[in-house]
Amino acid sequence: MTASRDLEPAGVQPLSGVRVVDLTTVLMGPFATQILGDYGADVIKVERPEGDPVRGIGPARHPGMGSIFLQANRNKRSLVLDLSKPEGIVLLRELAATADVLAYNLRPQAMDKLGLGYEALRAVNPRLIYLGMFGFARRGPYAFKAAYDDLIQGLTGIPALSMIAGSPEPRYAPLAIADRVTGLAGVNAALLALIRRQRTGRGEAVDVTMFETMARMVLGDHLGGDTFIPRHGDPVYPRLVARDRRPYRTRDGWLCVVAYTDRHWRSFFRAIGREAEFEADPALADISNRTRNIGALYERLARALEERTTDEWLEILGRADIPAMPMLAVDELLDDPHLRAGGFFHELEHPSEGRIRTLGDGAEWSQAALELRRPAPRLGEHSAEVLASLGRTEADIAALAQSGITRLDTSQR
Repeated sequence: MTASRDLEPAGVQPLSGVRVVDLTTVLMGPFATQILGDYGADVIKVERPEGDPVRGIGPARHPGMGSIFLQANRNKRSLVLDLSKPEGIVLLRELAATADVLAYNLRPQAMDKLGLGYEALRAVNPRLIYLGMFGFARRGPYAFKAAYDDLIQGLTGIPALSMIAGSPEPRYAPLAIADRVTGLAGVNAALLALIRRQRTGRGEAVDVTMFETMARMVLGDHLGGDTFIPRHGDPVYPRLVARDRRPYRTRDGWLCVVAYTDRHWRSFFRAIGREAEFEADPALADISNRTRNIGALYERLARALEERTTDEWLEILGRADIPAMPMLAVDELLDDPHLRAGGFFHELEHPSEGRIRTLGDGAEWSQAALELRRPAPRLGEHSAEVLASLGRTEADIAALAQSGITRLDTSQR
């Protein structure tokens, strides 16, 4: 699954030679470690005997291979270890000794209780990057609390902002935005830590927390007047919460329009034959005045767009160089001509799941590319392979499976 242009061999992928031991589950951590795997890292996904819970989410052709799992776990090997048993901990420590990065999303207190805290693993591998992705920073009253995407969205004001923007009741953003954003922050942290290790020769522990990551994201837009002490102005960015900042109804559908600069707004009023109104209205004079009056301005925009069809507006706004795109339903993305032309979607034959579709990313490299080496693994598909690399014989591995410490994939699908 690479682009059609010539690429250097896979051996020079950005993360070739980097081993990641992945103890993460559900979405945030697996999303992060999949990105590392996409660019060459050897990612060993360590799963409990019953598997990552996300295996059961979404449509599936076979149990344990749900759609969400398939989209967050390619380019990984699956090793089953029961970490509730001492033998499982011994094997995990041996694996950590071979790793460059160990990623986890258990609370740190749970990792310490298992004997897998940073100090314990640093003793077997001083160069280890110990990457934690979990809910809350260790200092503060929330340190011991569990965290899920919905909880973090609520704590960081996203549902409250939806009410300011016109929702009759608070709503979470309809995607796992906290998991995804924090997962990307985890990738950044892992890469920065690897660069620092290259310079110093030393590993380190890095915590990437959902609450603080999302608080930074939300407040970057909405700290507003609280930037100043004492407060000087509203604590939100008015344009982002304006009730008519939304897809606009046209005569036959919906249209997304961003009139932002002086030129955009002047061109829009000219396109609808009301340029004199733009020039005469002080509320439209510059971006500061427009921001203060953005609610009323977006309402005027909404009323005007109802007068023509979507295609008519796309033609008019295109000539005026005003950014505008049609609103798509999620399933319409599959037929979007731009995504198709750029090779964003890839189809492949999964050994057990048949023909599946997987996604590209937003990066374009001149000498490398996102690469599919392995589809998302079946539970325990690589247990024997990884344990053999740790020096276990076939008889040892069979005994570990018999005792429930590991699980071997015996699927004949």
